Amino acid sequence: MAARTLAVLMDPIATIKPKKDTTLALLLEAQRRGWQLRYCTHGDLAIRNGSAWARLAPLVVRDSSSDWFELGPAEWLDLKSVQLVLARKDPPVDAQFLYDTMVLELAQREGVLVANDPRGLRDANEKLFTLQFPLCVAPTLVARDSAELRRFVAEHGEVVLKPLDGMGGRGIFRSHRGDPNLNSILETLTVNGRQFALAQKFIPEISAGDKRILMVDGEPVPYALARIPQGDDFRGNLAAGGRGEGVPLSDRDRWIAAQVGPELKRRGMVFVGLDVIGDWLTEINVTSPTCARELDAQFGLNIAGSLFDCLESKLA
Repeated sequence: MAARTLAVLMDPIATIKPKKDTTLALLLEAQRRGWQLRYCTHGDLAIRNGSAWARLAPLVVRDSSSDWFELGPAEWLDLKSVQLVLARKDPPVDAQFLYDTMVLELAQREGVLVANDPRGLRDANEKLFTLQFPLCVAPTLVARDSAELRRFVAEHGEVVLKPLDGMGGRGIFRSHRGDPNLNSILETLTVNGRQFALAQKFIPEISAGDKRILMVDGEPVPYALARIPQGDDFRGNLAAGGRGEGVPLSDRDRWIAAQVGPELKRRGMVFVGLDVIGDWLTEINVTSPTCARELDAQFGLNIAGSLFDCLESKLA
């Protein structure tokens, strides 16, 4: 049987933190299973005569903190030459990101399995998609109008304010009724009323961690990574200095996963991260969910293995 080929679309592999990088964990698992790996970044996609092409470099990966990859010479190839594309490009989900999904959708139409589904990547904004599950979400307002956002703050007393296209805790503010900085925060986030901002009632259980629940084909991994804020910072994101601690899923976590899972599966979103604080779903990460390596190490799991079992069954 001819070797199967996987192309990964990701941010520059030289810049990742290999000990924590979930994309590397996926690539190591694929290589262990005999997949040939090809690598490309955001600038390596093209459309030729209506077909998706990519400048692909042969890739070998190693589980090393200092020497984790080796690239061969890249060449332009029709994406029909691969069986699977892992779309793992980090936000921002801007116009260029959306154009990438359109290229990948052409490959999908020609029989390539793309994970996650390109249409889902376009449609499932990581902040807004949560609002399709209103019983799972704390009081939330999305608006451009500063007066309406100020009204929400006055109603709820203490809130978190964030942009719709960020990641890693960037651009997130904690504010409160009477905050002298509130007008400035809203001007910054909405760019003086030209962009949406999201306001959500502050959830004090953040002190126990912002839990990342990984979903594989609509089903939750049985443990979450609680990302616990450190020092004076209210953000739990690991990229913002939070400490990761594995915890079993609570009954409420499983209930939230059961509400969201069928819709993820319907949209072809095979690998997704739910963010849960206390009893509330705060984000649904579809672009490049992380934390698999930390959970694998703490609980003896192989989350990448579960994902590839799913992907290989879809290809079969």
